Amino acid sequence: MLSDKNIVVCVCGGIAIYKVVDVVSRLKKLNAFVTVVMTESATKFVTPLTFQAISQNKVYDNLFDENNGPDIKHITVGQNADLIVVAPATANIIGKLSNGIADEMVTTTIIASNAPKLLVPAMNTNMYENSIVQENLRKLNDYGYNYMIPESGSMAMKEEGKGIGRLPDPEKIIDQILNVFESQE
Repeated sequence: MLSDKNIVVCVCGGIAIYKVVDVVSRLKKLNAFVTVVMTESATKFVTPLTFQAISQNKVYDNLFDENNGPDIKHITVGQNADLIVVAPATANIIGKLSNGIADEMVTTTIIASNAPKLLVPAMNTNMYENSIVQENLRKLNDYGYNYMIPESGSMAMKEEGKGIGRLPDPEKIIDQILNVFESQE
């Protein structure tokens, strides 16, 4: 279904990262070529080795890693992407992107790419509903970024029923990825 698609999954530091492991697994089952790029914070929740085993591809988490090879990885990874998915998209990464800040592997890869982008926000309800985060999402949407609305439900801080902020279930993320590709046809 996705056999000719190169999908870059940018993983940020949030507890919802465990669902992103399943998203990468599902993408591989749909025959996508998946490259995972992680923020330093993300590596505190799940190791790059986990994503490397699931994606069957090298994981990039350091802009200045000498083992990345002679090409400039944030440029080549971004330029080769058919789609960039950012999950969980934290308030931090949303803020950086909306202001053009490219100071580590994830943000430089995203900003160096002309591929469509899909942000999948996940964070504390108060953070998500903060007017600054909402303004940053509107700004990114104006720049052509797609984003999913987080869900309500149980979260790390036991805020069920109080608002939204939960990462959508993996099958919903996959459906949205498929929708992005269908809308390009």
